[in-house]
Amino acid sequence: MRFAICEYGAGNVRSVELAFTRLGATRTDDVRVADLAILPGVGSARAAMAGLRSRGHDVALRERVVAGRPVFGICLGLQLALDWTAEDDGVDGLGLLRGRSLRLKEGRVPRMGWAEVDDRGAFYFAHSYAASTPAASAWSEGVVAEVRAGSFLGCQFHPEKSGEVGARYLAGVLEEARSLSLA
Repeated sequence: MRFAICEYGAGNVRSVELAFTRLGATRTDDVRVADLAILPGVGSARAAMAGLRSRGHDVALRERVVAGRPVFGICLGLQLALDWTAEDDGVDGLGLLRGRSLRLKEGRVPRMGWAEVDDRGAFYFAHSYAASTPAASAWSEGVVAEVRAGSFLGCQFHPEKSGEVGARYLAGVLEEARSLSLA
């Protein structure tokens, strides 16, 4: 299984790469031919979108989703996949799925630390914005923790920093990508 990380000049690239290679996947730099494209987290929305556009990743990711090829977004990567984010005074996203990313108004902000995701265990979170989307598929403390729409899967938490439960989650991501690739 080959994965590509859509780099944009920031992000958790090294930890994501290590997490997937530990699971037996191999990194490629070509987003278009990879079995799984990963949109990493960490950074600012405006700078990340500019970085994605300058590298052509915005077009490649849209093409993948239209073709039903797997894309996985982590934290900021999930937020960038939406139509729009309130971060940085408002930034248009990739539009891979319907929804918006809005600043958290309740609880601790930034929301950092371990939190339960439905009945799946505790994952590590670090964010001040969260998705508002009909594609929500899991929750944590009233915040969207995971979204699914077509071939796009995104999580607000950082599975690559979530120990054994995160490794199991990423193994499931790879299995889903395999299934989509074989379909």
